[in-house]
Amino acid sequence: MSLLQTWLLFTLVRAPDPPCSSRGLSDQPQLSRDGDVVIGGIFSFHNSWDQTTHTFTSGPQQPKCKSLREFQNAQTMLFAIEEINNRTDILPSVNLGYTIYDSCGSVEMAVRASLSLVNGHGKNTAAGSCTRPETVQAIIAETSSTPTIAISATVGPLHVPVISHFATCACLSDRKKHPSFFRTIPSDYYQSRALVKLVRHFGWTWVGALCSNNDYGNNGMNTFINAAKEEGVCVEFSAVFFRTDPREVILKIVETIKTSSSKVIVAFVSYSDMEVLLREIALQNITGLQWIGSESWISDMNIATAEWQHILRGSMGFAIPKLKPSFDADLYKELWETVFECILHTQVNVEKKDICKGNESLNEVQNQYTDVSELQIANNVYKAVYAVAYALDKTYSCSTKENGQEHTIACTNVLSELKKLHFFTTTNEEVYFDENGDPAARYDLLNWQQGKDGKTVFVKVGFYDASLQAHLQLSFNNITIIWAHDQHQVPVSVCSESCPAGSRKAVQKGKPVCCYDCIPCAEGEISNLTDSATCMKCPPELWSNYKKDKCISKLVEFLSFEEIMGIILVLFSLLGICFTMGITVVFFTHKDTPIVRANNSELSFLLLFSLTLCFLCSLTFIGQPSEWSCMLRHTAFGITFVLCISCVLGKTIVVLMAFRATLPGKNIMKWFGPAQQRLSVLAFTLIQVLICVLWLTISPPFPYKNMNYYKEKIILECNLGSVVGFWAVLGYIGFLSFLCFVLAFLARKLPDNFNEAKLIAFSMLIFCVVWITFIPAYVSSPGKFTVAVEIFAILASSFGLLICIFLPKCYIIILKPEKNTKQQIMSKAQVK
Repeated sequence: MSLLQTWLLFTLVRAPDPPCSSRGLSDQPQLSRDGDVVIGGIFSFHNSWDQTTHTFTSGPQQPKCKSLREFQNAQTMLFAIEEINNRTDILPSVNLGYTIYDSCGSVEMAVRASLSLVNGHGKNTAAGSCTRPETVQAIIAETSSTPTIAISATVGPLHVPVISHFATCACLSDRKKHPSFFRTIPSDYYQSRALVKLVRHFGWTWVGALCSNNDYGNNGMNTFINAAKEEGVCVEFSAVFFRTDPREVILKIVETIKTSSSKVIVAFVSYSDMEVLLREIALQNITGLQWIGSESWISDMNIATAEWQHILRGSMGFAIPKLKPSFDADLYKELWETVFECILHTQVNVEKKDICKGNESLNEVQNQYTDVSELQIANNVYKAVYAVAYALDKTYSCSTKENGQEHTIACTNVLSELKKLHFFTTTNEEVYFDENGDPAARYDLLNWQQGKDGKTVFVKVGFYDASLQAHLQLSFNNITIIWAHDQHQVPVSVCSESCPAGSRKAVQKGKPVCCYDCIPCAEGEISNLTDSATCMKCPPELWSNYKKDKCISKLVEFLSFEEIMGIILVLFSLLGICFTMGITVVFFTHKDTPIVRANNSELSFLLLFSLTLCFLCSLTFIGQPSEWSCMLRHTAFGITFVLCISCVLGKTIVVLMAFRATLPGKNIMKWFGPAQQRLSVLAFTLIQVLICVLWLTISPPFPYKNMNYYKEKIILECNLGSVVGFWAVLGYIGFLSFLCFVLAFLARKLPDNFNEAKLIAFSMLIFCVVWITFIPAYVSSPGKFTVAVEIFAILASSFGLLICIFLPKCYIIILKPEKNTKQQIMSKAQVK
């Protein structure tokens, strides 16, 4: 077909159109009134509808709405507009009108209503007329979040403000998607976090969660779950449903509630969905649960009926703050028929109801349509209308003169004025919107209690203000809270019981963090808080108590004079001193006897003096170590023992020299007389003194808290300072002891009748054995036993010297005086 033929065909079939024409059927508003400026309204007068079947042979029919419910909110809008029109301080020369549609809770009908409002609010455009129809300045809509989202998305690009009184979805705060949306109810973002704070306040860490399967429920529950994780609250189950779901879905949710272990259920559910759920719960008589509700149903009088009182009594939740403060249409006829359950003469009596008499009185009726005790939602509608009015007042603040008369004109737009609006209502309630179009987040905390008449009353027991600091946001009144089953004690809902102080939580494998085992803290660790996640280590000088809930000072251990071991060692030390003093007295008394004089009495008395010092120095090892005692004990021990060994060494050398002197032609004793003996003792001792002075100068011993050997106690000991200095002192003592032992061993078989070298050899053997065994015992002994081993070595070696060298002489002096003669001493022992 040629291009020309195609053009001719299209020209023939195309019918001429008028300059302007109306497409489709216009929706007529339920309530309307003309005015200089018109405000639109979309309410769910009916919250449900009967679906109609589309035949596709004719235009789609509107759904048949039923269950009149929100008419009170529309009446509030009319009341507010009438009040503003009667005021002279707001819009004095502008008369407000309204056009209100019923959306029946349907998204489809809500969008159609919004299009009707922005296209000329229901007025048909005459054919051939191209004048632009008058549009509304703002729309008050809607109760539910899902229809509101659709309305805002539809009229937002046209910059027509939409102010909702009950749409709480946090998604509506997105300015990119909803640039002209405002609301007089706080966002669910704040309510969800408030619910978490409420749950956490009462220690409920194990809860169930329910939400409506729409934008309101899904967004609100998502925020709740995320905030719950931050606060350490675990959600055992999360169920989603909608009122039109099959009964099997609702029954499955009810079964989940029955089998769950959580005793607290957070229901972020719309009131219409809550009714469907409660019917099934009532049929199965599930009671004893603590219900936490969102603002959609927690203050709904229709739900708080006697039918469900036994299930919901004690419920808690946040509601918008409470307010403490008609016209001809077919809607009023429907309201009259619904309230009084009759039918007017003008209607077809299909259901065979009683005929309305016309003298029925609303004073005799109490239901959700006439109840004005809970006007939170109506108050939000009231504030929304006033917000539009104040914005319009700013918009029409300019004036002009025409034909000599002054007229007000719009010098700005409503949308820009709403963004910077700030005013107080007649009830002194502050109204403003933030950058996202949200008001200040403030909620009343309600508790369902039984009134005197047996009906449920909503008692305000607290308040939540998101603008305050975190710890001040949730506050409570001095009012008794009634819990589920009319209990006065806070119910418990936890997966695991709280871990007491002294233990920590260990999460059970494969389960939420709220399900845990309580593990006692290890030794040296504590937890002083309930449900502590970790145990804290005590500082080095502290240790955990028996309950592991606080750190206490460690037991400080040292060898004290008060304990049994210390007393025994002191007694042995004193015994040695007394023993030495006794021998000294015996020797001094018999100093002129041959046996005393033959054994070099000068060195003997010096040896007894040094042994006394050895016994005394052992006492310096007992008691709490201090800076002076640490330096004294080791230096005194080293010097006194060297003095003692030097005397023994001197006596050994004297024995050897004396034997050599008895040989013919020998005159050795002149080389080791008394003067030389004294000098040798002094020289040997001065070497040890020099070693000790160097030790104390370079790195002296000091008191030290040893916390490594025992975890639960502190060993208070003397740190050697310089290990080299300590072993130099011991090494020098060992060298002199070994030298003395070798010389005594060489002189053991000398032929004198009383050969002292044998006794010296035996005493030095004991001395060396004691100190050789001391080294491994000293190194391996723990704590105060290290000191005890050192004291034992000092006492044992001192007693060995005292007994081996002096006891045989005392025996002869006291018990065998007949042998204490010069002849007996000088006689040669019989060689066998």
